[in-house]
Amino acid sequence: MLINAIPLLEAQASNEIENIVTTTDELFEAAAYDLDASPAAREALRYRTALRLGFDELSSGRPITAHTAARLCSEIRGHEVAFRRGEVFIGDPIQRRRVYTPPAEPIALDALLGNWSFFVNEPSELDPLVRMAVAHYQFEAIHPFHDGNGRTGRIVNVLMLCGAGLLQLPLLYLSRFIIENKDEYYRLLNAVTSSEAWEEWVIYMIEGVRSTSQHTLLLVDQIEEVQGVVATAVRSVLRSADADLVAAVMEQPYCRIRDVVERCGVTRQTAVRWLRALEETGVLTEVRVGREVLFINAALMDVLRR
Repeated sequence: MLINAIPLLEAQASNEIENIVTTTDELFEAAAYDLDASPAAREALRYRTALRLGFDELSSGRPITAHTAARLCSEIRGHEVAFRRGEVFIGDPIQRRRVYTPPAEPIALDALLGNWSFFVNEPSELDPLVRMAVAHYQFEAIHPFHDGNGRTGRIVNVLMLCGAGLLQLPLLYLSRFIIENKDEYYRLLNAVTSSEAWEEWVIYMIEGVRSTSQHTLLLVDQIEEVQGVVATAVRSVLRSADADLVAAVMEQPYCRIRDVVERCGVTRQTAVRWLRALEETGVLTEVRVGREVLFINAALMDVLRR
């Protein structure tokens, strides 16, 4: 349930930093029924897929390297992405004012990426949060791709914390903090480049983790409250507790009939009867999207929307 919902919010926020904006409702609807999803919603869904890809690779024992970043960026972009060759413009595109010039020479770029990969994986006495902050600056400064560097770097942040044992699942919603403090984020990145202001940058990133962790814990508590309400409604409808039906309704706020069929091992007729009975209790709301009938978990949607 959590690995479906929270990474999608992270995807939405991370894309918003790059001015790719979609609403929470549109995003979760697209996750359930994506035939008519907007380009922004599809980008967010690809970001979530990239996050899962990275976490699965990490869980299988693969290290986080520059090639990991290339695979993540390719998933985010929706096509194969190679390390850039040549310059990339970073600045105000309207005024054509350049604010930073990343390294462009291929030999230098390859050497910096090798150094970054070594730093991420070498044994170190640095606190994992400090290491994550330093590695994030370095990745964004190298800027190895023509597009998708920020989103790729933010996925790597979460993976590094998972690899260090600070997170069991990739649920840290760090992009929300960056959106709320976006000007400071870019100011401090530039300050490290211009004046080696490392301490202020590291403190900013650690504060982001602290704030985000508190927010995520609150979000988890609210989701668990909704799950309790759904479980009570399921017991009243079926006269028994059915954990699979609760899971089908809670995994994401837009539930399809076939989700219940597959999760609970029942016929389509039975799934429709159960879902409509839950609708009568007020837990679900039936809507039609295209040719698909979806059942919205309104309370869960309210929590995620907030």
